[in-house]
Amino acid sequence: MGNKISYIGSALFYYLLVYPISLLPLRIIYLFTDFLYFILSYVIPYRKMLIRKNLFKSFPQASHSQRKKIKQAFYQHLCDLLAESIKNISISEHELKRRFKVSNYSVLNKLYAEGKDVLLVSGHYNNWEWMITAQNLLLKHQAAGIGMPLSNAFWNKKLNERRARFGMKILNANNLQNYLCSDHPKPIATLVLADQAPGDSLKSYWMNFLNQKTAIFFGCEQLAHQYDSAVVYFVINKRKRGYYKVDFQLICDQASDMYYGEITEKHTKLLEKAINKHPEYWLWSHNRWKRHIPENLTELKTEQQAKFEKRFPNIKKKVTQEIKQEINSENPKLARYAKF
Repeated sequence: MGNKISYIGSALFYYLLVYPISLLPLRIIYLFTDFLYFILSYVIPYRKMLIRKNLFKSFPQASHSQRKKIKQAFYQHLCDLLAESIKNISISEHELKRRFKVSNYSVLNKLYAEGKDVLLVSGHYNNWEWMITAQNLLLKHQAAGIGMPLSNAFWNKKLNERRARFGMKILNANNLQNYLCSDHPKPIATLVLADQAPGDSLKSYWMNFLNQKTAIFFGCEQLAHQYDSAVVYFVINKRKRGYYKVDFQLICDQASDMYYGEITEKHTKLLEKAINKHPEYWLWSHNRWKRHIPENLTELKTEQQAKFEKRFPNIKKKVTQEIKQEINSENPKLARYAKF
């Protein structure tokens, strides 16, 4: 009964308020969210303590006033993002392509010509919702996106319906493998936003990110090896309010040529670089560092790597400097590493 009431209430809210607002020009919607910015910043600060904590740990060398400036700029960006997400519900193909452009097609066009499937990986930086909606309009590859279903059944159905209206295929854990294993008339570019807190700290890849030990979603790297996909990082740059340009950078065109963890390290560090350049455009209100660092982290990482290399035996093996020194000293116990 409760779920039915929630579904009906959400439907009424959408059709009577959200959808009609989305039909307004974006400059008018910004007026609503500018007022909301005042409320979130000064009257009822949205997740103020979490945002402060995240900024303090990520930028320990910054002054209090510098972090406060980032926080206020983030609130403004968050409200702009809300306006643009509402507009995304009804935005036309023409307006979306006018506001969201690609700066370099060469990387993906080359992979398309080679018939190569691609994993497009980034984070919740700038307007990722427009990237999801526009991807199939902008790129030659068939667009697909991996997401977590929302708990509210109506919003999950409606938002995925709006995201997919220009051809994006919405995937989740239930249909991902079947879709990627199926035959397709053209190569696929699967979008992965890999910066949220993973579900299990023991199955995560741990590395330094924004000056702290961080659990990183490892699924992108696993998918790259499992389906022999190229991996391309994308960053969305804000040209001005309501206008964006996406830039693509090749991480690898052959996953087996990469060391264990190298794909994850590279896309995470590229995201970190973008955040350090314009920190206000990242989602600081997300509880990113809620996973506790495992006590046996060193042993866990060694075990994870051994399992991964066993599953994907063709992966490029990394020989540490210590092993190289022992190999050079002709230690017979380490002779098996010499071929790598």
